[in-house]
Amino acid sequence: MTHANVETGVKRPEICTTMTEVRAGVDAIDRQLVDLLALRFGYMDAAARIKDSRAAVRDEARKAEVIANVRTAASRAGLPEDVLAQLWDQLVEASIAYEFDKFDGRITSHT
Repeated sequence: MTHANVETGVKRPEICTTMTEVRAGVDAIDRQLVDLLALRFGYMDAAARIKDSRAAVRDEARKAEVIANVRTAASRAGLPEDVLAQLWDQLVEASIAYEFDKFDGRITSHT
């Protein structure tokens, strides 16, 4: 097993011995999260393009499914389910707001 992440060049958490190493790891993860969120928001762009009506943007059943999936994944990973569910609730709400903006922009640009 390597002691550094090949992609980021930072040490794995279990072998960090200084706060500088810890912070470097957190910063690297944050950059990866931003990249993943950019991809996720790309899917929101696609959803806004594909959906036929503004009413279809907010889907409470899908939101509940997404958060339930996160709870399951958090539990399997040994992470606090409530904390991750709360984070995802905020993420999904922000995604919905973003999708509404994109959907409304699509409609405005066609009128």
